[in-house]
Amino acid sequence: MGLISCYSELSLQLSQKSSCSNHKNVSNSVSLKKPNLNGSIQTATTNIYKTTLSTGSHHLITVTWCRNATTQGLQISSGDDPTTVFRLNTNSRLFRKKRGSKVFETVNNSKFEVFYDLSTAQYGAAGAEPVEKYYVLIMVDSELGLFLGDMSDDAVLKKVKMQKQNVKFCLVSRKEYIYGNTLYSTKAQFSDAGSLHDVVIRCTGEGDGVKNNPTLSVCIDKRVVIRVKRLQWNFRGNQTIFVDGLSVDLMWDVHDWFFGSGSGSGTRTGSGHAVFLFRTKTGVDSRLWLEDTVKTKDEMKEFSLLVYATKS
Repeated sequence: MGLISCYSELSLQLSQKSSCSNHKNVSNSVSLKKPNLNGSIQTATTNIYKTTLSTGSHHLITVTWCRNATTQGLQISSGDDPTTVFRLNTNSRLFRKKRGSKVFETVNNSKFEVFYDLSTAQYGAAGAEPVEKYYVLIMVDSELGLFLGDMSDDAVLKKVKMQKQNVKFCLVSRKEYIYGNTLYSTKAQFSDAGSLHDVVIRCTGEGDGVKNNPTLSVCIDKRVVIRVKRLQWNFRGNQTIFVDGLSVDLMWDVHDWFFGSGSGSGTRTGSGHAVFLFRTKTGVDSRLWLEDTVKTKDEMKEFSLLVYATKS
C-alpha cells in the first residue's frame, strides 16, 4: 500500500489513560517475544537495526524472518545495499543447513560475517521468528554488530564474549505481516530505555463480527488508547498517543477490509490488507511518517512499527 493521503480528524475517542509510562524498564537490548495472535498467523517480519562501531560509523542491518506453507527462513542484508546477500530456507529439501556462516562485502566495502545456528530453534505456533534456542551473530568489519537469540555456549559466541558486552545496536524499524482474523497482538519497545509493551489491535462489531457496526480498538498494556466507531466510514485516520513519555503517531488504514483494493483486478471486497503504523517523533517533527522504506540514516532516529494485516 502506498502513501495514505486521507485522514479523519473526528474518527476516534482517545482514552484519558493513553500514557503507558508506569511500567518496569527492560534491558536496553531489544527483546521480541512470541506474539499471541489468537488464530492469526504472522507470515513475515522485517527488522532494521542500527549498529554503531568503535570507529563511530553506523550501519543499518535488515533481518527478515518469513513463514508460509513451503518456506520458513531468514534473510539478511545491509542497509547500504538492499540486495539480499544472505538467504536461508530451513524448510527447503535442497538446502537444510541450519548451522553455519557466510562472509560477504557490501557496496561500501564493509565486510559482513554471519554466524547462525537454527538447528534447535523453536518458532511457536503462529510466529515467523524463532523464540528460543537459536542465535544469529553478525560481525561488521571484524566487530560485533548484531546478536540475536539466547544461545551462549557455542564456540563462536565464546570468541566474541567480550565484544558482546560492548556492542551498541538498537531496533529502529519493524514490519509485521499477519494473516487471519481481526485480532492482532504483538510487543513493541518504543525506545532503548523504555519498557516492552503489549500492543493489541482488534476490530469488532455486533455479535463480534466486522460487518455489523465495526469498531476498531488499539490497546497498549491493556489500556485502550484509541477507539474508532463506524469504522466503515472512518477507515483512515491518525492520532497522537503517549507511551513512556514519548509522542507516538498512530495511523490506521482499513479501507481494503471493506472495499477491496480498488485496483480493478477483481479483488473481492474485504480481502485486502489493512495498515497500522506506530512511529515515535520529536517535538520538532509533527509529520506522520508513511513511507514504506527509509532512505537515509538520519531519518531513522525514531522507532516505527508497521503492521500489515490481511483478513481471511
